[in-house]
Amino acid sequence: MRQWIPNSDPGIVKRLLEKIGVDSVEDLYRDIPGVVWFRDKWDSLPVGLGGPISEVEASRHLESLLSRNRVFRSPPPFMGGGVWPHYIPPAVSQVLHKAEILTAYTPYQAEINQGLMQLLFEYQSMIADLVEMEVVNSSMYDWSTALGEAGLMALRVNRGRRRIVVPETMNPRHRSVLENYVEPHGGVVVPVSVDRESGMIDLDSLDEAVSGDTAAVYVEYPSYLGVIDEGVEAIGEIARKHRALYIMGVEPISMALLKPPGRLGADIVVGEGQPLGIGLNYGGPYLGIFAVRWDMRLVRQMPGRIIGLTSTVDGERGFAMILQTREQHIRRAKATSNITTNEALMAIIAASYMALLGGSGLRKLAELIWYRSHYAARKLGGIDGVTSPLLTGEFIMDFTVRLPKPFTKVREGLKERGILAGIPLAGHTKWLGEGDGLLTVTEVHTKSDIDMLVEAIAGLLG
Repeated sequence: MRQWIPNSDPGIVKRLLEKIGVDSVEDLYRDIPGVVWFRDKWDSLPVGLGGPISEVEASRHLESLLSRNRVFRSPPPFMGGGVWPHYIPPAVSQVLHKAEILTAYTPYQAEINQGLMQLLFEYQSMIADLVEMEVVNSSMYDWSTALGEAGLMALRVNRGRRRIVVPETMNPRHRSVLENYVEPHGGVVVPVSVDRESGMIDLDSLDEAVSGDTAAVYVEYPSYLGVIDEGVEAIGEIARKHRALYIMGVEPISMALLKPPGRLGADIVVGEGQPLGIGLNYGGPYLGIFAVRWDMRLVRQMPGRIIGLTSTVDGERGFAMILQTREQHIRRAKATSNITTNEALMAIIAASYMALLGGSGLRKLAELIWYRSHYAARKLGGIDGVTSPLLTGEFIMDFTVRLPKPFTKVREGLKERGILAGIPLAGHTKWLGEGDGLLTVTEVHTKSDIDMLVEAIAGLLG
């Protein structure tokens, strides 16, 4: 008997197994392949350094392991496609490391945490201003899971409809998560053609794909390939014509420069908050943006948590967590979402970053990124045999290139020269080939960084 583990008494275990209807604990894991089972004694498990070590020895060993990591700082990585390298002001880190913020994980006893709730309310308000939508939650895990929740929400709001129409060029990782979310509920993700020259959604193909069985139409703005689709309003009109919800996925910094989704007819807005002061962090945690227009059919089906402004019995301003009854920890199996936490700390970082830059600062930052990414594309386009940008639609930050050699080989050559650049696009669609790749330029890339990249690619191409 393991005295510190509940229900570990053999008699209790036997009764539990009989109730479940299995013969042994191992039967609960029979879907795991036998080749990965460890059946020897635990003390023979081949881990560690062969015995106990001191703290000093452990620290040196960890440092030796970490020293194997290759960090690309000069120049910073020319990679995006869902998360992007950005400059994080030190003031944001100072706010983050205040003890009352860093330890305030999530407001389960909500009204006690008035300071935390105000910060989350401010985050919601700033995102609402940025995308011009009325209701914002705080918050989701990342863009992909926010999109998955939006897909489930569309299936609930438009009961009986099962199709979610998406562009064929959408972020493949986001599409995979969306499919995993909606498939158990009978949802089907249907790709629609994109114009091969401009990178914009083909409106005729979209009109044919959307029908009475369509729950939602999704568009990225800008797209995974960096293109700013000029037909986003027309896409929304097609969705409304068939009474489907219109979901827009956004990158927040570009929203300071582009027409916001709220003015483009979006019903639901999702996106990635990582550019708002959150580092790359070896893959997370990140911040999923989720917003809806003011329609109670949508608001009552929102996942996550919403912080609202109210007043106390004494008439003072106060904050409360509202519409939390659809949460997993309250309604269990009847919840509309199984998200068990939020990204409160990441939302506070984003709020600090947006407050520090302000509206004009965000716009100047977006303009700077636009200029630098266009400078890079133009310089690359001057190399013999290179098409840059490959797509003719307007872009910001991310853009596609076509090289006369396999993009993966050029990328490996760049890595040897200390430059981490690009995402290969071969197989992403039927019309993107071995020479095609996605490059990214943000405010962290100086003119000399960009010139270094261009010269290195020209040298590798001979």
